[in-house]
Amino acid sequence: MSVKGKQVVLETTRGGISGCLMDVKPDHVVLDTRGRKFFVRICEIVWIMPE
Repeated sequence: MSVKGKQVVLETTRGGISGCLMDVKPDHVVLDTRGRKFFVRICEIVWIMPE
């Protein structure tokens, strides 16, 4: 929740994604990358850090 609304780098089990963390839900996060929204399950996130 502390990085909500900020640019982040998110590493998943399938690779990395960078963008703006738009929303945090109990089971997933919403990441906006150049106007495209990605819904990433929290159990698939390896690490996340601000850009």
